[in-house]
Amino acid sequence: MTDLAGGDAELIAASLEEPERFAALFDRHAPAIHQYVARRLGRDAADDVTAETFLTAFRIRARFDPARAGVRPWLYGIAAKQIGRHRREEVRALKLLDRTGHDPVADSWTDSADDRLAAEAAARPLAGALAQLSAGDRHVLLLFAWADLGYQEIAEALDIPVGTVRSRLNRARRKLRAATGAASGPLIEARTHEGDPA
Repeated sequence: MTDLAGGDAELIAASLEEPERFAALFDRHAPAIHQYVARRLGRDAADDVTAETFLTAFRIRARFDPARAGVRPWLYGIAAKQIGRHRREEVRALKLLDRTGHDPVADSWTDSADDRLAAEAAARPLAGALAQLSAGDRHVLLLFAWADLGYQEIAEALDIPVGTVRSRLNRARRKLRAATGAASGPLIEARTHEGDPA
C-alpha cells in the first residue's frame, strides 16, 4: 500500500508552514497504527502509543525524506520505536495469552463462537512463541503480518537493509513453526507484496 492520493508527503511538507495540515495524516493513518499497536501491546497502551507516535512524527516532520521512505513505513517505524519502549508490557501480554488462551483484542475481530474458539486454541502457543522472539525478529514479523507492510517498507520503517528483513522474517517463521507446528496461520504463511520476491 502506498501513500494515499492527496499526497501524504506533500501534507507533511505543507504542515511545516501550516501545522494544522498534519491533522489529515493523523486522520488517515491513526486507525491502522492504533490497531497495530493494540495487537502488540493491548488496548490500554494503544491510545498512548498512537498519540506518542503522531506527536513524535509531528515534532520530527521536517526530517522526513520523501525520497527515502513513504509515510506509512515512516509512521510504523516511529510506532515500532514507541513499542520498543513498552516492550515489557508486550512480552507480559504475550505470556498472559500463552497461559490463559484469551486474547481480548482479537475477541472483537472474531464474528462467530467457532472462529473464536479456533483462534484462541491457536493463539496460546503462538503467543508463547512470539514472546520468545528477539525484539528485532518480532518487529519484522508483526509489521509484515499485522501491519501488512512489504519487505522494503519494513526495511524503511526499521531503518535496516532489506536482506536483514528477509533473514529476520525467515528466522521468526522457522521459530514459530518449531514452536507451534502449522498453527500460526498468517504469521508464517508465505505471502508476497508487490515488488517483494517470493
